[in-house]
Amino acid sequence: MQIVLMSAHRIVVATPAGYTGCGPTSEDRDCVLFAERVEVRRNAVEKRLRHLLGDVRGAPLAPVRLAEAMRYATLGGGKRFRPYLVIEAAALFGVTEQQALDTAAAIECIHCYSLVHDDLPAMDDDDLRRGRPTVHKAFDEATAILAGDGLLTIAFEILSAPAAHPDPAIRAQLVLGLARASGWRGMAGGQMLDLEAEGVLQDTASIRRIQALKTGALIEFSVDAGAILGCASAPEREALQAYARAIGLAFQIGDDLLDAEGSPEQTGKATGKDAGAGKATFVSLLGISGAHETLRALGSEAVSALKVFGRRGASLEEAAHFVTSRRS
Repeated sequence: MQIVLMSAHRIVVATPAGYTGCGPTSEDRDCVLFAERVEVRRNAVEKRLRHLLGDVRGAPLAPVRLAEAMRYATLGGGKRFRPYLVIEAAALFGVTEQQALDTAAAIECIHCYSLVHDDLPAMDDDDLRRGRPTVHKAFDEATAILAGDGLLTIAFEILSAPAAHPDPAIRAQLVLGLARASGWRGMAGGQMLDLEAEGVLQDTASIRRIQALKTGALIEFSVDAGAILGCASAPEREALQAYARAIGLAFQIGDDLLDAEGSPEQTGKATGKDAGAGKATFVSLLGISGAHETLRALGSEAVSALKVFGRRGASLEEAAHFVTSRRS
């Protein structure tokens, strides 16, 4: 779907990357609003990341090559889905985009660091990411490792600074939550389990655990970070956590289906690698149709969890529809 946005000086055609969920139904207006909202959030996050990573490049004694590799890994591409979740979850509680932007940017730095390291020869060994050479191909392997390290650590520098939130107690909650979501009992732990599971028969519970950590943990924290910024009540935070668990797992199943069904032109990276590597996925366990069925069920579960917010949760509901219908 393409949305035409007009101003006095230009016409912009905006499409949420990979989104195919809008059709000729009575919900078209919500889809249009979602598409516009995604583009607005993405542009705001991109601008903030350019500023934050521009500071890296201009810092005294900063290694220029490392700074350029960090910028290459982060800027000018990606759906910015995790930052979108931060901003929209926070908005449920009256937190403005500007107030949530540094938290969103910090989480995106973690996500981009993980992609740089995932693409390395010792991990997934990919040459293409977002339609262009991966960092270790565009620079070199050592620079890619250090660029990932730089993005990982700058995320906590951003999140712990007063600009992220004036209350140090809130900043401490955010730092702790991001460390847990991205570390040994979150994303990094999930990657380890994923590597160990290659070629080993897995059951549904094992695959759920791998995928909940590998992809779901950072997505879950993105939503929870918005709730932390908004000082959500315990019941509200629990509802958002249920929503985030569902879309986190759904997002990884969507990735697995794209690897099985998509093309490099669609996804911007190599496809068909999971089966070749003997990776444990819902596709390998349930087949294509079973994985699609699970994906739809998780989408319904996510939408149901938002009922407590009524129409306030519309943008997050559309995000769930995006996750279950994306094509990149």
